[in-house]
Amino acid sequence: MDPQPPPVRQWRVPRALSVVKALGALALIALGLALADGDPVRPALAGSLAAALLAWALRDLVAPVRLAVDPEGLTVIRGYAGRRRLPWAAVEAIRLDRRSRRGVTAETLEIDAGESLHLFGRRDLDAPLEEVAATLTAARAAAR
Repeated sequence: MDPQPPPVRQWRVPRALSVVKALGALALIALGLALADGDPVRPALAGSLAAALLAWALRDLVAPVRLAVDPEGLTVIRGYAGRRRLPWAAVEAIRLDRRSRRGVTAETLEIDAGESLHLFGRRDLDAPLEEVAATLTAARAAAR
């Protein structure tokens, strides 16, 4: 088995975001209990939403690194907490997509690997997406 080269750079979910999600789940449970007023549906609904939010927070703790780059290629998150290795030959394009709607600009980093498209937002990587795209493009050019 070939050892993986050490990553040159990693981008991860900010730790504070996981804490906010967990606190939000607790707030949902408290709100559901406070507004229950004898109705079992409200706490059950709040509990279901809180469980989903906790699962989302758990993903951030289990797989905090969303994107890593090294001289051989990229490692991206796949599914809930899996990883997928993309050699540079598989990466067709690295783009930064900016869209404005109603005065709000949304940015998405797109990594096109032919049969798969990997999308990352600012909160996925905890870094300005323009800088991440520049780092990835430079690493890709250096590997060629």
